[in-house]
Amino acid sequence: MLFKRAMLASVVLATSALPALAEPPAPDVKKLITPELVQEMRDMIGVEIVKVSIAAQNNQIGDIDQAKIDELDNQWKAEREAADKPLIAATLSSPLSVYLARLQGKSLGLYAEIFVMDKNGLNVGQSSVTSDFWQGDEGKFQKTYDVSETALFIDEAEWDDEAKIWRNQVSFTVTDAANAKIGAVTVELNLTELERRSQSGA
Repeated sequence: MLFKRAMLASVVLATSALPALAEPPAPDVKKLITPELVQEMRDMIGVEIVKVSIAAQNNQIGDIDQAKIDELDNQWKAEREAADKPLIAATLSSPLSVYLARLQGKSLGLYAEIFVMDKNGLNVGQSSVTSDFWQGDEGKFQKTYDVSETALFIDEAEWDDEAKIWRNQVSFTVTDAANAKIGAVTVELNLTELERRSQSGA
């Protein structure tokens, strides 16, 4: 009995001393995110509900200063921790957010998050609650809307230690019927799932 206890204790001690499993190698983003996949994303965003929603917010908010942008962004962040969430609730219940949530659901795990921004870099709609309301200080906006009507920004892969998957974001400028830029969109991809589908031929 004492021998068994000693053996069990040694096994537990050895197991606890093992290092955490290392993250798998990062997927080849350039290989996985094909022109066909980018076009698929452009097609699903280039629909009327997206363009109308962005145009409506651009007209409603107009050109606002940084102080007002910061005020809205801080309100959003505060509401994430509060019981009362008027700004978040209004955004998530919009027809655009409902459309984006359906796109995410229909992707069966490929699209981890989708959010659309107006000309100020403020959220117009999203498939889930984002960490902040203003994206204008980040590459997803500065390397798309601030660059050109056709700009595309594919970010580097990042390891999500909690979900144990590789993610990355694909962002591009959104234009209206006259091909004038009106906003931008970010589609966050589950690269682990994309790689699985690529390998299986799905």
